[in-house]
Amino acid sequence: MKISKKIVAVLLAALFAIGCFAGCSADKPADDNTGTSNAAETKVKVGFIYLHDENSTYDKNFLDAAKAACEKKGVEMVNKTNIEENDSCKEAALDLVDQGCNVIFADSFGHEDYMIEAAKANPDVQFCHATGTKAHTENLPNFHNAFASIYEGRYLAGIAAGMKLNEMIEAKEITAEQAKMGYVGAHPYAEVKSGYTSFYLGAKSVCPSVTMEVTFTGSWYNETLEKEAATKLISNGCVLISQHADSMGAPTACENAGVPNVSYNGSTASACPNTFIVSSKINWAPYFEYMIDCVATGKEIDKDWTGTLATDSVQLTDVNEKVAAKGTKEAIEAAKADLESGKVQVFDTSKFTVKGETLTTYMADVDTDPEFKGDTEAIEDGAFKESFHRSAPYFDIDIDGITLL
Repeated sequence: MKISKKIVAVLLAALFAIGCFAGCSADKPADDNTGTSNAAETKVKVGFIYLHDENSTYDKNFLDAAKAACEKKGVEMVNKTNIEENDSCKEAALDLVDQGCNVIFADSFGHEDYMIEAAKANPDVQFCHATGTKAHTENLPNFHNAFASIYEGRYLAGIAAGMKLNEMIEAKEITAEQAKMGYVGAHPYAEVKSGYTSFYLGAKSVCPSVTMEVTFTGSWYNETLEKEAATKLISNGCVLISQHADSMGAPTACENAGVPNVSYNGSTASACPNTFIVSSKINWAPYFEYMIDCVATGKEIDKDWTGTLATDSVQLTDVNEKVAAKGTKEAIEAAKADLESGKVQVFDTSKFTVKGETLTTYMADVDTDPEFKGDTEAIEDGAFKESFHRSAPYFDIDIDGITLL
């Protein structure tokens, strides 16, 4: 039977098309879990809840990171500032839901319970919370905790402090026995204890005679109380001050008294050029970008996310060479490399004692409960494993060399 040229042409075209589709299918890689997808992405609108506003160094750090991440990802954002740790947090979260936000983030420890309530009432919206402890026990599919290994940043900042003390000792401004630091803390929570202990251990790694006094203000942000606390520590003979509190109170007191200061959450060099050494901070932009990507692509957000030095979530500001001891920048870089490689562990139990004894075991309160009972062994391979069993700190040990006022 004679086949027309027209039919042959149609058959050849069909075979060519089949070959092309087969080729495309063969060349396309399997799902590589990179977060990319050919499916249409969900439009993301992010709501942010902050305890204070840009006048707080703590909240400004979040505000800046949120703006940077949302601009980079091209998503809409809504900010709510000065939201207290009470029912106003839940009200703010519900209002953000009403405004069309499909992911909501709150930045303060005391916001957690109210965020959980909002999450339970809105299962189709993702709720993320900084510094919280309950996501892994509440086990809600739309509630998540996030933090970073800031204890590593504070350890590095402590090295800068210890080197400054050594410089003062060598210049005979103080004796080795007078190498006493002061620390202004907000609350005696594990987050704060972990921070000031890692700072102290960093200083002690280069200045073995160092001691430290810690006082608490009972508030995350109170410029008057923080300034008074720093002034009290200076009058007690503390020759260098650091802090885990959110105002300019402590740095200002140091500048007025001419006492070196290691600040937190950002540089205070412009306001305190004669005393500021360095500051550690959490860079929240990587988490915000991750959070946005997950919502956009439908990927599950980690229950407990922990940023690290490697993810650029833990940062130090530029060292103020005018105040810092010579070689500080190089010492920090060397110690950072040791932390990243695992050569150095911040809470190496051979480097501190508790009532004169080396810790070999410690049950940490990881699964938060009203009794604050220890439930998880935290010491492994000769070190306290901070932010390993959950993202938020749980180091709450009072070690030798640190005096609580």
